[in-house]
Amino acid sequence: MCGIVGILDLTGQRELDRELLAAMNRRQHHRGPDEGGEHFEPGVALGHRRLSIIDLSTGQQPLWNEDRSVVIVYNGELYNFTGLRVELERAGHRFRTHSDTEVIVHAWEEWGTECVHRFNGMFAFAIWDRNRRQLFIARDRLGKKPLYYSQTPDGRLLFASELKSILMDPQVRRELDSHAVEEYFALGYVPDPRTIFTSVRKLPPGHVLLAQAGIGTVTVREYWDVDFSRMNRAADPQTAGRELIERLRDAVRARLMSEVPLGAFLSGGVDSSAVVAMMAGLSQEPVNTCSIAFGARDYDESRYAQEVATRYGTNHHVDRVEPDDFSLLDVLADVYDEPFADSSAIPTYRVCQLARRRVTVALSGDGGDEVFAGYRRYRWHMNEERVRSVIPSAVRGPLFSFLGTVYPKMDWAPRVLRAKATLQGIARDSVAGYLHSVSVTTTEMRERLYSPAFLRQLDGYRAIEVFRAHARRARTEDPLALVQYIDFKTYLPGDILVKVDRASMAHSLEVRVPLLDYTLVQWAAELPPHLKLRNGEGKWLFKKSLEPYVPHDTLYRPKMGFAVPLAQWFRGPLRQRVRDCLLEGALARSGLFRPESIRRLVDEHQSGVRDHSAPLWSLLMFDGFLRNTVQP
Repeated sequence: MCGIVGILDLTGQRELDRELLAAMNRRQHHRGPDEGGEHFEPGVALGHRRLSIIDLSTGQQPLWNEDRSVVIVYNGELYNFTGLRVELERAGHRFRTHSDTEVIVHAWEEWGTECVHRFNGMFAFAIWDRNRRQLFIARDRLGKKPLYYSQTPDGRLLFASELKSILMDPQVRRELDSHAVEEYFALGYVPDPRTIFTSVRKLPPGHVLLAQAGIGTVTVREYWDVDFSRMNRAADPQTAGRELIERLRDAVRARLMSEVPLGAFLSGGVDSSAVVAMMAGLSQEPVNTCSIAFGARDYDESRYAQEVATRYGTNHHVDRVEPDDFSLLDVLADVYDEPFADSSAIPTYRVCQLARRRVTVALSGDGGDEVFAGYRRYRWHMNEERVRSVIPSAVRGPLFSFLGTVYPKMDWAPRVLRAKATLQGIARDSVAGYLHSVSVTTTEMRERLYSPAFLRQLDGYRAIEVFRAHARRARTEDPLALVQYIDFKTYLPGDILVKVDRASMAHSLEVRVPLLDYTLVQWAAELPPHLKLRNGEGKWLFKKSLEPYVPHDTLYRPKMGFAVPLAQWFRGPLRQRVRDCLLEGALARSGLFRPESIRRLVDEHQSGVRDHSAPLWSLLMFDGFLRNTVQP
């Protein structure tokens, strides 16, 4: 895997700052420690850091076509590049390397901007076409690989794999985007296309950017989206189950291509166990697997991972994370650049660190919950939808809002109504209810936390607009498909894939995600809802299909996730740090929050009156971001 950077003069052919590009490239050294390359010509500067995976001897970048009219910098892997190479050779193209990078160059020559429709992989790349005076940037369909860009006041376009490289340019202002701040405190991350800064954007998944030098135009357009409108409600479970396993096996097989040591993460959950099972059936050698064991029993899944490892005879390695492993707090701000409040970034960082000691490439099980509807919140959402369908909104809103205020004295209530969040979620419409179920902080809590000045700056904007915008584009009326679609556009690329990319790249480790092969994703989108969520069981078809391959306890035990004991930390070893950072640190001085509201949150949590661990972690990570990135 690699890191890419570049600068384009949109207005002419100025000589660009070589020292700036070199600094931008060095800032991403961790993404590609094996080699680095740069290219300069009037108006264009490109940089690349390489982690060598395929074609170790001749895959250096920037890479040119034969007449040096087209050059590329590229981060990713194309899993179908060998077939594309044959097709391009038949069309008359000549290759001098064995890399997938050169396939992209010739695909651009042959098909232009439509070349992205031919690619199956994870990628972010930039092509400079000297004859057309065009810079073409593309990001893969699901957003596995990142791409940031910025247009500077003096007419330049900057791009990079990570935000930290773009911030090397002093013309890029570090002014906070107020809407992004609101979205972060609602979701725990900043969803595409915003970044935390007004001056920088993310290229969304499945999008391309075309910049025309001289004219100065920059256009962004979508080339792919998951489509739930083609749902086949008559699908046969037995036939679909067999096809699912074949498609999963094919997706894993495609990702075993490597010239360096390869392995897999094995968490003890369904998805990683499925990937390891498929790998074992395709490999003649034992699979290398890595797991994290937690000192806190409530968070430890290592024994389930060991069962799968033993069944398939893997070379299994386990690293232990103790309940007081919070030494990464200061590291995370630099790794993630933007505020990022998924606390499972800590064990993810550790398992990537463990894996890199033995392999350069690791397969993961990420994406299974989004693709096959495995999250518990999908089940809760469908329960809420049943209530919404029988109680008119005019009655439902006032009634369940009131019931939510009198909770927790509702010991008489049915189980489905015993959670305050559920009551308040039912009071809302479907999209607002789903946001309420996944948000880190409620709208009401954020309004109490924000200062009057910041609320005026927001001018009524709320994070729900992100979900509503995606819901309008979902092309489905099915309630389960709708929330899956929202997750594909927000949580998956904004949280899950960011978490894994930055944690793995911090250790120069490439992670491949077979469950997010776009052909498998689209096939699963066409499955009827009852094959995903049935009788309260998420990922129903996925689990049934895996019964011959994965232990029953692993398939059907309650989902645990990659959690850390935040509540205990904030009342114990991190007690004083929370108070110092949130009540006296950069966050307290930012002017964004009411000091008395922050203090109340801290006091209620540390006294045991309430569990505010999620919002406190979000605030703590925001404080670290302010100290590391805004006020370095």
